[in-house]
Amino acid sequence: MLLYIHIPFCDSKCYYCSFNSYVDKFHLKEKYMEALLVQLDFELERFCVAPNSIETLFIGGGTPSTVEPKLYKKLFEKLKPYLKKDAEITSEANPNSATKEWLNGMYALGVNRISFGVQSFNKEKLRLLNRAHSPIQAKNAVLHAKEAGFENISLDLIYATFGDTKELLQEDLNTAFTLPINHLSAYALTIEEGTPFASKPHMSNERLELTNWLFEKIKAFGFEQYEISNFGKCKSRHNLGYWEYKEYIGLGSGAVGKLADERFYPTSDVEAYISSPLNIRKEVLSDEESRLEKIFLGLRSCVGIKQETLTAQELQRASLLVNEKKLIFQNGTFYNTEYLLADEIAIFIS
Repeated sequence: MLLYIHIPFCDSKCYYCSFNSYVDKFHLKEKYMEALLVQLDFELERFCVAPNSIETLFIGGGTPSTVEPKLYKKLFEKLKPYLKKDAEITSEANPNSATKEWLNGMYALGVNRISFGVQSFNKEKLRLLNRAHSPIQAKNAVLHAKEAGFENISLDLIYATFGDTKELLQEDLNTAFTLPINHLSAYALTIEEGTPFASKPHMSNERLELTNWLFEKIKAFGFEQYEISNFGKCKSRHNLGYWEYKEYIGLGSGAVGKLADERFYPTSDVEAYISSPLNIRKEVLSDEESRLEKIFLGLRSCVGIKQETLTAQELQRASLLVNEKKLIFQNGTFYNTEYLLADEIAIFIS
């Protein structure tokens, strides 16, 4: 069982961001955190959550570091009996709002993994993306997290941005790997509707040759690629749980939960969520929809696809790809080693 908590507050709105996040609703923070408690009580009952059964907790956003640790305290107190003793507890953070005090406060609550939205250490690229932090703030935030006691530290980088060169990306990697991190996520810039970049499609400029080069450079630093965008000496157990198709509670405005063949969607409107945190839309997936999701997720990650997931015709196609050395078959599971071709392979198989 996994738990995701969505924090919709942000200190700035990046030009590429389509997530449910707001820069003008900070006055609602306390009421929002109280609403999370109401939904949490309901979800613990709906999911029949037993003590010591939540394997991972991930606080994402938005920007969780815009909410002071004292406002998380009641949530952690409520969750304490349900968290496994070795639970992975992650919070995302932005370098400009993850102060020493915030990091120390979250560590004291039990957070044991921190993920920084760095995106780049290049000043001009940060400005282009409308990031609120500077390169020095990004470096200091990672160092302060280490000082606070965090052993598991991750950071995000964005590539496929207008103006990206091998030299710029190499410098980002060189800086990142001088820092005490054991995980890195590399995301291609995508243009989403409703964002400032929607009118500037040229801002996204992915070139397969450059992406392959970047991934090989990351792996050369000793970070294993275990999903299309994730590399690490210590894998994110929460991320792996999604790809393994585990059940998860989605807490908060715009979050998503999954129980068996049902998906749950709390309202994405923050004010409406505060007024009625149990106004949750339900979607029922068919067996075929769930099966196809497992195929796509398995091919994008180290999880792979169990042979019993595939139909007879799909097994034939998957076996053909094994013969062509595009897939590996081992212990009853098909594994993909070319994550950038994951969707194409999934379409071919299914």
